[in-house]
Amino acid sequence: MNLGRIGLAGAALFALAACEQQSGVMAAGGPLEAANDYRVLAPIESGNLLLFPVVRANGKSPGATPFLTLDEGIKSGQVEVTEAGNVRGLVRPRGGRPGAQDDSYRGDQVNTLVLVNNSNQPLLLLAGEIVTGGKQDRIIAKDRIVPAGGDPIDLSVFCIEHGRWTESSSTFGGSAKGSAGSFMVQPTVRQEAMVSKSQQQVWDSVHGAISQMAAAAPPVSASAHRMDGGPASESRSFNTTSYAKAMQDSGVSAKVDEAAAPVMKSRDQVLAKLREEHAIGVVVAVRGEIVWADLFADTGLLSRYWTKLVRSYAAESLSEGETHSATTVAEAQHFLDAPSGGTESSEGEVGVYRYRELRSGGAETFVLESLLPATGYDVHISKLKLSTAERRVKPPSPQMFR
Repeated sequence: MNLGRIGLAGAALFALAACEQQSGVMAAGGPLEAANDYRVLAPIESGNLLLFPVVRANGKSPGATPFLTLDEGIKSGQVEVTEAGNVRGLVRPRGGRPGAQDDSYRGDQVNTLVLVNNSNQPLLLLAGEIVTGGKQDRIIAKDRIVPAGGDPIDLSVFCIEHGRWTESSSTFGGSAKGSAGSFMVQPTVRQEAMVSKSQQQVWDSVHGAISQMAAAAPPVSASAHRMDGGPASESRSFNTTSYAKAMQDSGVSAKVDEAAAPVMKSRDQVLAKLREEHAIGVVVAVRGEIVWADLFADTGLLSRYWTKLVRSYAAESLSEGETHSATTVAEAQHFLDAPSGGTESSEGEVGVYRYRELRSGGAETFVLESLLPATGYDVHISKLKLSTAERRVKPPSPQMFR
């Protein structure tokens, strides 16, 4: 009888362990819980920005990663993104007859796009990356990996262009034609997509960010022959609710370039130094306050995302806020070393990827792990300091959009 009880108990424990392994829920801690996994180096200063390079403390690396980026895929034409209503034209025929598209048609949706990866590489998508076109500009809602050569997938997105619902193009493009102008949304907007997961809060943060851009950009020169004797220049305003279009405004783009100038003007030298140090990420401080960290599997991935990440951090530095004393290396190190345990949720696709969200205290960590053959490592980690309600960017005044 005792042996039977032991057997039942063992079976129950085995089933519980299997359930936990399948769900991906850990009892405690997280990917950054072990002290000294990462080491923070002296910062690169760029205006209100401090970028602290991060290296692996043990110096180990998974080697060259196999992933294609969204910018690379769209530029080459191997990755296509379109409205959900266009899914029929993307599904591959099977056996010489029409595929499942005849049964899967649905209309266009604000928070869903369709993506197909026709390349022979797995596609890496990061939360906050922008795709422009279709009926509204959108951003990727969360990190994920799309296998090579698969059928079209539903892609979770958030709109960053409130109001427009008319098609400007049948497919979507990247945020810029050249890598020098590439960008993703700044951390305050990215946070709303990743943490609140609310379309309304994403719109609110976009509106606030556009307001700050308008305030930071140089005023527009007015006519030299003012009949009313008014000022010779006036505050910049935008006839758009699109974050992407506001970022492409000449005045805003110039301010972002100015904020990122110390890093971008010596981009090749900076990247060479990062490669020499085997840097795999950065901790970001704005006006002396740590706000974000992006870590990658290897130096190569960091280099490929460097321009768009730096421009997003620079856009964040344009917003108004309290200035603190300069962040130290020790403080940046503490931010990374702080345990990531607490509440955790996990999702993904069997054999492709797992995406974990861990919240502890005033920080939140997001981990994208590749489960593809010959991988089994964390591809991208975002750690962010949660903004309080008082520190969130306020919605703009109506005249900013006149």
